[in-house]
Parts: sequence; structure tokens; C-alpha cells
Amino acid sequence: MLLSRRILHRRSWNSGRSCLSYLNSSPSKTVVLTDLKPQLVAQFSSSNSNFDFSYKLNNLYSIKGHYFSTNALESQSVNGIVEIPLAQTGEGIAECELLKWFVQEGDQVEEYQRLCEVQSDKATIEITSRYNGKVTKVLHTPGDIIKVGETLLKLTVDDSSVPYDAAGSLLGSDTFDSDGHKTEVKKIRKGEALCTPAVRSLAKEHSIDISDVTGTGKDGRISKEDVLKYALEKGIIEDKPALFNPGSIERMTGPEEKLHEMAESLYQDKILTLRAYQRAMVKSMTAAASVPHFHFVEEINCDSLVKLKSAFQKENTDPDIKFTFLPVLIKSLSMALTTHPLVNSTFNLETYEVTLKGSHNIGIAMATPSGLVVPNIKNVQSLSIFEITKELSRLQKLAMANKLPPADISGGTITLSNIGSIGGKFGSPLINVPEVAIIALGKIQKVAHFGDDGTVYPVSLMTANIAADHRILDGANVAFFCKDWKMYIEKPEMILLHMR
Repeated sequence: MLLSRRILHRRSWNSGRSCLSYLNSSPSKTVVLTDLKPQLVAQFSSSNSNFDFSYKLNNLYSIKGHYFSTNALESQSVNGIVEIPLAQTGEGIAECELLKWFVQEGDQVEEYQRLCEVQSDKATIEITSRYNGKVTKVLHTPGDIIKVGETLLKLTVDDSSVPYDAAGSLLGSDTFDSDGHKTEVKKIRKGEALCTPAVRSLAKEHSIDISDVTGTGKDGRISKEDVLKYALEKGIIEDKPALFNPGSIERMTGPEEKLHEMAESLYQDKILTLRAYQRAMVKSMTAAASVPHFHFVEEINCDSLVKLKSAFQKENTDPDIKFTFLPVLIKSLSMALTTHPLVNSTFNLETYEVTLKGSHNIGIAMATPSGLVVPNIKNVQSLSIFEITKELSRLQKLAMANKLPPADISGGTITLSNIGSIGGKFGSPLINVPEVAIIALGKIQKVAHFGDDGTVYPVSLMTANIAADHRILDGANVAFFCKDWKMYIEKPEMILLHMR
């Protein structure tokens, strides 16, 4: 009897394991929901309570258009309560910082309504709901670091609104069919008014039945203005009140109290927790410390570059586009990388393999209020200087708004750090692993230069400091590369001559 139990137990274990090998066979690929056969889902949700799902599904599998949680298959309604976990927001992401909540306890939540905003070390992402329900419990506060798979909040829902299959607990963006086309999802039940929890709260405050209010928004959505207008028409309120948050009004204090508070806090120790992009920089620089660096410094005459920038500005008719030196430097860098592909490569220490990258995805180091971030311009070898200018402007706006998506941050092949835009003649940068080179550009400044005949004349000079991975590159590699790059900068017409 004991032996037969062990045999049956082993058979069940192997059966489940064979099914899960389909998911685990290629962790770097995206698992598409439509590829999962109904039999497979049925087997996952079978009555075999001995099967250890948490052990087998210990990673979050990315599904096209969604985030698939580890406990997605088991997050069914328990006494009407559904837990909403932090889903996997990107490859290699283990935790996120909670930036803000869009809901609070007691709010009614609709399908696909925004719940919160989180930030990983790669991007800022909004988490949405997959259910209609009421927020029962909020488990974290803004600023908390949350591990992937941890519960964000709990919702009270009807059992009928919780689907039994795995698709019912997906978190992320819109759904897609098997052909990759977006599908429409009904967001409200029949007879329910389409509005936000804040609007429902406002209507409840004035004892207004929300279903009596006529919505003027898209698809009949009811806004706060609609509720206030209804209240005015029915005589519930006399005048349209100003909408404000009383909690945002600071308590007024005298000048002596203010000075006393400032004096007390000025010289006290403060603890700052590194978050998001700052944590990413810590990891990147820690990895860079294991790389043997060497630096190659060159001075570049930028007289022609200054004239070219001036000509671009005179011919510019787009007020949203600002021409700077950087787009030309990026394009000229790409031209030099074409003949020196080893500089545009990545190195894998585990396999001792160097990958020569076909695309020139040039990263630009940007200082933002959230820390240093390095988005990259994809396929610079195929872009014009004007296209590079527009793409650079787009990335800068997203970076300053802390809205860079993962696609704009990943996949870089070489990095430019334009410290000259802030100040300083040159810097000594550290490589952005697994790239093998990074370039720090100093400030362009007028200096006295001696000609071959002894005459002195002014020159617009810029210092470029190239940091290279000495395991892959040597001094000659970098010197020949920099010689060609310098030629393209000092003679921009050569870019036109060699451009394909």
C-alpha cells in the first residue's frame, strides 16, 4: 500500500512537471496566452491539491499585453475577496517602488481602472484592475519597495465577476486576440453608471443617485461637472463649489516659528533611501568595478560643428525642435562605428563571447530628478540627423517626466555622456556593462591655438574621454576609432560623403 502511494505520487509529480516544462523551456521568450491549450489550463486547475504550484511557478511569465502573476491560477475569489499582486513588470525585475495610489480603501473599482503607479529600475508602469469591485485593504504606502508577487491590495468582488481561467487574473494593458489585435472588453455591468470612484463619492456626498445624472463624457461617462450641474439644477446646492483638497493647505505660522523649524532641521542627519534609477546606477557601477578600464583622451576641433549648428538653427521652422551639437556627434559616432565594429560590441564573461552589434543603439546619459538614466536611440545608422534630433527630444521629455518605458532603456550598445552641457573640460566615465566603451564629452570652449607657422588663432576645442574595456579593446583599437570619429566631427561634409 505504501509503495503504491509513492508510485502514484511520483506519477502525479512527473505529469505536472512535463506540463510546466512547456513554460520553462525558454525563459527568455514571451509566453502567449493563446498558445496555452485548454487542456493545459484545465490540468493546472485540476483538483490535485498536492501539486505545488508555488514551487513550479516561481517566476512571473510575461504574456503578450499583460503581466502574469505567480498566483494567477489560484487568485480566485475567497469569500468575495481577491488579492491583486505586483506582477512582473520586465525581465530581471525583482522589486518596484510604489509611487502613488489612484484609489483608496472604500473606493469602487472598475475593470481596467488604474490602481497604482510603480517604478522599477528600468521604467515607470501603471498597474490596472481586472475586476469590478470595492477596495477592501491597501497594504502599502507610497515609497514602499514591493517584491514581485507581493499583494498590493485586496478587492471585494462578486464571484460571478472572477473568471475561473488564468486570464481572469492578468494585470497590465489591453487584451489581444490570437492575431495580436486589440479586443474590446466591456467595462461595466448592465445598468451601472460609467464614472470614477471620486465622482461616485461626490454624488453620495450630496445624496444624489448617480444613475439619475446624465453623463456628457465619452460613452456617457459621468464627470464631476455633470454631478455638480445636476445638483445645481435640482437645487441641492446653491452655487458651484470650488474643488480643492483641504489637506493640501499648509498651516500658517509666524516667521519666528519658520526660522526655528529651519534651524532645527538644517544640521540634523538625514537618511536617503536610493530608489528606482538610483538603484539601477548602483548595480551598474558595481558591475563596472569588475571591468579593467583604460582611458583614451583626445581634443577635437569643433569650429565646423559650431557653424553647422548655426546653419541648422537658421533653417529650422519647427518650434518644438531645438538643434544642439549632440545629434551631429551621435551621427558621426555611428559613422565611425561602421568601420570599427569591435567598439560597438558587448562581452559575456561566462561564455567568453564578444557580440558585434549590427545596430548602433547609442545611449545618452541624462540627469533627471529621479537620478541618472541612460535611454538609447535605436538604429542610429539608419537615421538622419534631423530624425536623431527629434528622437533625442522625445527621450529627454520622457526622462524628465519619469515616464521612460523599458524599450527605450534596454538594448544599448555604446554610451555618450555629455557632461559638457553642465560644465567641466573632461570626465573619466565608467563603462555601462555589458557594453565595452563609453565616451564623456567635455565643454566646447574657445582656446588659443598655435599654427604650424607660429601664428596664434582661436579654436573651439572639445575634449573627448573614451573609457574602454581592456579585456576586449586595446589602445590601438580605440586610437584608430577615435581618429575616424574626430575626422567626421572636424569635417562634417565627410558624413555626407560616406553616408549610405
